[in-house]
Amino acid sequence: MSVEPSWASPQDQAAADHAHSTHALPSQDQEQHPDKLCLDSFWSEVETIRQGSGYSDLDCSRRDSKQSEEGEQEEQWLADAGLSTLISEEAEDVDNVVLLSTLTRTQAEAVQRRIDSYTLSLRKRNKSAPRDVRDVFNSPISQTLLPESEHSEAQNSMASVAKSPLSGVTPEHQQGAPKEEFFITDVAYCEQAVIFLKQAKLPQNNSQRRKEDGTLPRVICPKCRLGVTHIQDLSYADMKKVRQLALIDMTALCDLLELEVKRHKTGKRKIPESPLFGVHLATLLENDQKLKPNTPTPLFLQALLSFLEKKGVDSEGILRVPGSQSRIKLLQQNLEANFYSGQVSWEEVSPNDAAALLKKFIRELPAPLLTAEYLNTFSAVRDITDLKQKLHMLNLLILLLPEPNRNTLKVLLEFLSKVVSREKRNRMNLWAVATIMAPNLFLHKAVPSRLTEGAEKGQAEKAADVMRLLIRYQDLLWTIPNFLMSQVRKLNENSNRRYQFYDRRIKNLLRKIHTDSREKPGKNTSELCRTVKVHVGDLVSSTMEFQLNINSRTSDLLAQFHRQFVHSPENRKGKMRRNGSVASPDCGLYEVGGNIGEHCLDPDTHLLDLYNSNPGGEWVIKLKPNASRAL
Repeated sequence: MSVEPSWASPQDQAAADHAHSTHALPSQDQEQHPDKLCLDSFWSEVETIRQGSGYSDLDCSRRDSKQSEEGEQEEQWLADAGLSTLISEEAEDVDNVVLLSTLTRTQAEAVQRRIDSYTLSLRKRNKSAPRDVRDVFNSPISQTLLPESEHSEAQNSMASVAKSPLSGVTPEHQQGAPKEEFFITDVAYCEQAVIFLKQAKLPQNNSQRRKEDGTLPRVICPKCRLGVTHIQDLSYADMKKVRQLALIDMTALCDLLELEVKRHKTGKRKIPESPLFGVHLATLLENDQKLKPNTPTPLFLQALLSFLEKKGVDSEGILRVPGSQSRIKLLQQNLEANFYSGQVSWEEVSPNDAAALLKKFIRELPAPLLTAEYLNTFSAVRDITDLKQKLHMLNLLILLLPEPNRNTLKVLLEFLSKVVSREKRNRMNLWAVATIMAPNLFLHKAVPSRLTEGAEKGQAEKAADVMRLLIRYQDLLWTIPNFLMSQVRKLNENSNRRYQFYDRRIKNLLRKIHTDSREKPGKNTSELCRTVKVHVGDLVSSTMEFQLNINSRTSDLLAQFHRQFVHSPENRKGKMRRNGSVASPDCGLYEVGGNIGEHCLDPDTHLLDLYNSNPGGEWVIKLKPNASRAL
């Protein structure tokens, strides 16, 4: 998977931006550099937020934000990471080891630092300290869950990354080559950072570091044989485990990069009278799902973005040129009164007014779209110098967002990408869009921010740079890295094996059975035939046989399914009936059970490798969620 390069740098901003900047420029400023105009727009947007949000100083809102007291942050962190049992007096070894057994050395060290910090706070309060994580790893159970081969395998993977030039600083003789970065996801991001930082400590790296010219490189993410996993491909239970593991890796990465991030909690706020603005995303979705079940984003936001995609993306200066404040106020009142009754007419709405309303909707959420817990961490990404480490951090942060926030951010970024793609018409390139939108996402009255401490050019550039990365690499950021998928599988395997620790008499027998079952897939692999369940429309009880070989992929299996069921003569030339006829249903192959909950497979997944990695799982063909909602 790759992300194609085409976005312009700040230096490529069109001259037409001068005539359409947020505030009219004096005649002597008409020759300003386009980069300066973008930054002026940034601070104009900040001032608009100050004035339009009902408070004059963003920093005065610190009273609305509650920073956790000493020890509370670590306690909440351990709970979010699924490790609260480490500080529980009644915890058993097996409860701790199941998750800890999946961690790399650097991840485990990050956990230990949180435990040490929590211990220090307990000592100040004269309370007994929790157990050391290393004591848990040295227990007899951990020796069973952590065979020596797994440690050596992880070390070999890290060694291969260390030898690769992709993990190091770009040599000077390669700087003239076309910009291209490789994004490795097989090894934990924190472990890659360990290797990178060792290489970056060489004296010449600091003095000869390549100067960025504002353009973004093409990023290539090599596919593994198990394919790419997107966030929506996993079950809720597995995504919960992904979030726990992502939090641990993100924290370890912050420790290595010396990023000090403070988690905040928003205080209780007065319930707004508006049904649309100032309402929590979860509440909006709960209300909207009564009207349209399973809708992933608020219906109002969908309608607003749909209008802007039709009428606004070609409008010159969209997002930057302000609308009429009086019209915006009337439009908001009209939507609040009539949106759910379906009596709103968009015909007379100005695209600039709608764009202003979009930004207002985002910034008036009771809690930041990027959440109070992680907003400062998103902001801290601007202080990371290496592009791949920035993307690593953003990838983990996206995984940590609650589902309503993540889905809303995704549709917003998709819209912004469409705006950038029409740059020749709307005069809004990537840098301009990122500069305008950054304050709306990174400033929130519920969370203190350093962004407004003086109108320095560097602060604005860094904030816009993070926004630029979110827009530019969104396809990459909404995937689950391979190392997290591997850790989830190990976590599920260890959870399934927990029962064997309670009866030592059958422990060895079960281990022998488990070993034998893992050896069988390697025998006569060229003759394997897998039974696939079919759960589509009227074919709920159907099954099909599929012959596995080393080149078999998910797309091959689905092609056989369409030949055998969808386009067969018995099925009326391909029409399948379920509340209507569907000529070619949008079906997916799902891996269910074994060491995974439910996993929609990438079309390029090599099925023999999948079978060997999860021989206990079933394969099921069924309609994808978006297809089932359409039927």
